[in-house]
Amino acid sequence: MNSNFQICIRRARLNDARVIAQFNAALALETEHRELDLNRVLRGVRALLRDRAKGIYFVAEINRTLAGQVLITYEWSDWRNGNFWWIQSVYVRPEFRGLGVFKTLFAHIQRLAHTRKDVCGLRLYVERENTNAKRAYKKLGLKKTSYELLETDFILDEAAAQSGRVSD
Repeated sequence: MNSNFQICIRRARLNDARVIAQFNAALALETEHRELDLNRVLRGVRALLRDRAKGIYFVAEINRTLAGQVLITYEWSDWRNGNFWWIQSVYVRPEFRGLGVFKTLFAHIQRLAHTRKDVCGLRLYVERENTNAKRAYKKLGLKKTSYELLETDFILDEAAAQSGRVSD
């Protein structure tokens, strides 16, 4: 790609749902070697785009092509009397990597968060083995915390039980 391009950040729209769902499926396969049910993901993306209380997708466009995305969801902190914005579903199309797409998305989110009195910080989780993402996040000033993530995943556990596999 030539150096004469501009990265435009905007809030995702309902007509972006199919591409966002495809990005999410590609992300899961690339980072976790997990094949997602694309129809379920598409329903989930559409549900979020229809209900701002669930979160906000931001997309990056280059030459009117969706180049990347970020999802923001919210976690209320009673300790801080504010919301942490969780950065999720970070994806940049392979042909647009290395051009500053995520850096531009992150800067947009950080600026927006700083203008809001109800936002107390930004958080994200990253796949343990994803060293490239960890390096990028560290360059942007994100730090490892003392917390570990624990979960019960009803969807994954159900799928594993139906197939006879045991999940981690």
